[in-house]
Amino acid sequence: MFNFEEELKKLPNKPGVYIMRDDKDVILYVGKAINLHSRVRSYFRENIGRGPAIDKMVTLIARFEYIVTDSELEALVLENNLIKEHSPKYNTLLKDDKTYPYIKVTLGEEYPRILFSRTMKKDKSKYFGPYTSAAAVKDTIELLNKLYQLRTCNRSLPKDVCKERPCLNYHIKQCLGPCQGYISKEQYREQVEGALAFLNGNYNLILKDLEQKMKAAAEALEFEEAATYRDLYNSVKQVSQKQKITDSVGEDKDIIALYRDEAEAVVQVFFVRDGKLIGREHYYMTNVSDIEKPQILGDFVKQFYAGTPFIPRELMLQYEIEDADLIEKWLSDRRGSRTYLRVPKIGDKEKLVELAAQNAKLILSQDREKLKREEGRTIGAVKEIAEILGLSHINRMEAFDISNINGFENVGSMIVFEKGKPKPSDYRKFRIKTVSGPDDYACMREVLTRRFTHGMEESKALKEKQIDEEFGSFTRFPDLLMMDGGRGQVNIALSVLAELNINIPVCGMVKDDNHRTRGLYFENVELPIDTRSEGFKLITRIQDEAHRFAIEYHRSLRSKTQVKSVLDDIPGVGPARRKALMRRFKSLEEIRNATAKQLMELPEINERTALEIVDFFSKQSLPNQPTM
Repeated sequence: MFNFEEELKKLPNKPGVYIMRDDKDVILYVGKAINLHSRVRSYFRENIGRGPAIDKMVTLIARFEYIVTDSELEALVLENNLIKEHSPKYNTLLKDDKTYPYIKVTLGEEYPRILFSRTMKKDKSKYFGPYTSAAAVKDTIELLNKLYQLRTCNRSLPKDVCKERPCLNYHIKQCLGPCQGYISKEQYREQVEGALAFLNGNYNLILKDLEQKMKAAAEALEFEEAATYRDLYNSVKQVSQKQKITDSVGEDKDIIALYRDEAEAVVQVFFVRDGKLIGREHYYMTNVSDIEKPQILGDFVKQFYAGTPFIPRELMLQYEIEDADLIEKWLSDRRGSRTYLRVPKIGDKEKLVELAAQNAKLILSQDREKLKREEGRTIGAVKEIAEILGLSHINRMEAFDISNINGFENVGSMIVFEKGKPKPSDYRKFRIKTVSGPDDYACMREVLTRRFTHGMEESKALKEKQIDEEFGSFTRFPDLLMMDGGRGQVNIALSVLAELNINIPVCGMVKDDNHRTRGLYFENVELPIDTRSEGFKLITRIQDEAHRFAIEYHRSLRSKTQVKSVLDDIPGVGPARRKALMRRFKSLEEIRNATAKQLMELPEINERTALEIVDFFSKQSLPNQPTM
């Protein structure tokens, strides 16, 4: 039993990190302290205005532990690491799983390349970024390689010069061919310097050069070449126009502000590199209900810059934050040079911070509206269906469908929607075992019987701990069964459930003569539904999804069966050779058109078997050649 009075007395008067745990040993909160003795003891005094959330947390604490550090700075770093690892319930948390892209120029190589990277390492390469859009980074790299015709291969140059033929990029004039020695190291470096100038924002020289080349090609009547230069010119101009100057000094800085409501906060960051606004990004902070804005901002700064490899020279903040001097020192140590935390009060810098705050407010408002619309399409639609059927609650819905062609390869599908959204991880396929011929009712009876029998068996095994919970995928029964059809399919489902002594509501999705949903069949009555409502749209999505899933499964089985049956008729072709042929050739048509020599390229096919295959297909006519 944890003795609070005794343990509180043992707390040292030193800096460190403290960890609060509940009776299940789950971490509730992680904090840092200059003095562990006074900070931790403060939680267990009478109410001193800590806020409802912290008061609630204190009632849940079953024990605490602490880690002593040599300095408050070490405590700050350790606190960040523990929060990131454990995501405690009562800490303000940054909801962020992003890694930011960089443009990497491998200056450590004799023939440098321009690469996409999500990490910034201490090597001889030069990095540009971070950027907020991976697509924009890839487009820029593609543009630079077109402009300067730099290599993209992994060959070790100059060691591998002339060892292999030049790749396609050389032939389409997107590489100068250093792998063949077609360009000297000095000339190649000039191209690299041009790319570096471009990445540093010097677009005028390349624009002027492209314009001259475009005009020269046009005058020489090389219109295709002129069009290529024109497209490159337009691409460069588009990139240059996206760069907005925000600071004549040309420094790196991040502008950070937030907006909050009762439940969560959004932090907006503007990224300025070399005086240019290269992008912006927003981040959600949770567990903020009783937290003041400056503390939220401080928690964001600590958590965000603990995880990003790039630290700018300056952070322009909306509010003064706690431990600003300590955080400034920590960031400076990480950066390797001085980083400043500033809160501008007047002028253009203050206006930029205010602009970031306005963007944060707009994002939170837009996301709330988006969430509201999404809830209307999903949870709201489920509520509509429940009201139409007179049910008090629906969460999980399962729909089933049967697919076959004249009774060939009967299959069934089970799809699952939870809270109005599809849950593909719970989808299941059924290959019909007991029915031959086109009998959809009998097929549906088999599918439903297997589904619910399996579920009951899994539930029993779970109770007896014969299987782990993660394997009990059939144990969750639906709140509503939705059958693709009317009275007939509904009655089949009801009879199966009755036989198994299971009570689940069943409705049918009734279609009109044009195969469009017109209403729901429930308890022997067809219920009309407004075709403009979200509930109707959800029913249609469920019906379409069940149909799609069944047809795709049937199509895959049909294709495999057709391929297998033809190849199995060839003398000398067994399972191993059949697999080899299917891996090498995309269709039966390709196998039929292959020569004996081409077939013998496979290690599994000898000359005799190859001739058997050629002879077999020469005597066959194949009206359908499905793709494998």
